[in-house]
This record gives sequence, structure tokens and C-alpha cells, in this order.
Amino acid sequence: MNELDDHGDAGDLVAPPRKIPVPPEVEDAVRTLIRWAGDDPTREGLRDTPARVARAWKEYCQGYEDDPARHLSRIFEEVGGYDEIVLLKDIPFQSHCEHHMAPIIGKAHIAYLPSNWVVGISKLARVLHGFARRLQVQERLTAEVANCIWENLRPQGVAVVIEASHACMTARGVRTPGVGMVTSRMMGVFKDDERSRKEVLSLMGYRE
Repeated sequence: MNELDDHGDAGDLVAPPRKIPVPPEVEDAVRTLIRWAGDDPTREGLRDTPARVARAWKEYCQGYEDDPARHLSRIFEEVGGYDEIVLLKDIPFQSHCEHHMAPIIGKAHIAYLPSNWVVGISKLARVLHGFARRLQVQERLTAEVANCIWENLRPQGVAVVIEASHACMTARGVRTPGVGMVTSRMMGVFKDDERSRKEVLSLMGYRE
């Protein structure tokens, strides 16, 4: 039975990953990669690895089976006249970069200024995860989340700021750990009105 989500709506709880069948060519591709990396895919410790890797990647990329906009379809108009910023801070997420398929791990701050209705707050996180669980670049992820909220909620403004660490930079190539990347997308009043932009950034913990 589904638990009740915020604002009393039934949540779209994520089902535990099933042991889906893995096509032989996918397992063969992983075995080829293991051999190319210098190991023996037939040794005991790696015997089941190709199937595990295949299922893991199916889970990492669940976002391709999700339409993030659907999470914004249920709105609430009875909010007691509330007309100030709605902000969800420090939403953890992980993704994979499309250039090296290496992990992107970070957090997002998502805010909007309602027009005539609001949405359950967990839905903002679901929109983020729907786009993050795909092969991504951080700039596009930031824009996709903001655009989805803008187009479906039609608020007065949307602000999305994402901070993340990229393993393609920290674990390979330049190998510089501890480096974070920050991207932002401002729309509506948060883009056009300096005071509104400063207010939302301050609520997120930034100074412009």
C-alpha cells in the first residue's frame, strides 16, 4: 500500500529493482570491457559481474522510462493565499556524465514563486531525479529541471541551482578531487527582477 505523500497525495513510490533478464550481447560487452581493462572475466570474482553491471546501469538510467512532467500534474489551489517563494533545498542526486559515463554526485536547490497553485514538495525532487537518472551534462540537467517546472506549473518565477562533483574530473584526466561545479537557471521574476533573484539566492545560502 502506498504511503501518503506531501499534501496528502498518494506517492509514486519507487519499486525495488527487479532481476530483469539481461540480453547476452550486453553481458558480452561488459566481458569485453573487463578483458580490455586487463582482467579475466571468467575468474570467480568476475563471473557474475557482467549481469550485475548491466542491471546496475538499467537502474542508473531509470529516468529514460520516466516523464518528469507527470509529477507536476496534481496541483493544489487551497493554500490560504500563500504567494511567497517555495524552496526545496539540498536535494541529493546522482547522475552519470554522457562523455565518460562517470558518476556525477551533488545536490540541487529548486525554487518557484507560485501563481495560483502549488505542487507537493516531493514532486520537485521527483522531477530532478527523472532527469538526473539519464546520461547527462550538468548544464542541461539544470535547464531541464527549470524548464519542466516553468512549463507545467506556470509560476511567476523558477530558480534552480545545482552543485556537483564529477568523477570524470576527480578520478581521471586532470584528477583534481574536491572540485565542485555550480550551475544555475533563473526564469521569470528571478531572472528579470534583481531583488527577487537576490532573495531566492539568499534563501538557498548564496550571495549574488
